[in-house]
Amino acid sequence: MSSADFTYDHVGATRDPGFCPPGFHPLRVRTRLGEGEAVFRQAAEALLTWELHRELGVGIETGADRAAPGVDVTITLAGVVRAPCRVVWTVEEYRRAGWAYGTLTGHPESGEEAFVVDRTGDGTVWLTVSAFSRPARWYSRAGGPATRGLQHAYARRCGKTLRRLATRGLEEF
Repeated sequence: MSSADFTYDHVGATRDPGFCPPGFHPLRVRTRLGEGEAVFRQAAEALLTWELHRELGVGIETGADRAAPGVDVTITLAGVVRAPCRVVWTVEEYRRAGWAYGTLTGHPESGEEAFVVDRTGDGTVWLTVSAFSRPARWYSRAGGPATRGLQHAYARRCGKTLRRLATRGLEEF
């Protein structure tokens, strides 16, 4: 995977959730999904198979059934804004699963966004959406703080939607 295709340096840097390159805006939103292994497994599967993004109602185009490094993904918002990305890393562990994608030419932002589900020692399951970004197109620059507000709202919506998917069909979570 060539880093030349990305619109930013520091490809893969969201593996360190506290890192934010100079000139970028950080984002970190953590949402409690529920408790237990069943909630974790359902959340991880929904995340890794793009079900979360499809359930959000955004358009998603990809040639792969699961997130994997090097997989290209294009998100379409409102049928108008196309946001080409590429998966830069994935993780599938006993208590942690997720992936991150980086922006490609044509994306309204420049940067990287990670979606990670983890199960803590007490069994609580969390989704953390972390990112660093800066405007790449005139309309995202014109949006200023409102654009960042939309990114935070999107991350919160990811948490609410994944909570619903992760607890679907379970009596208690």
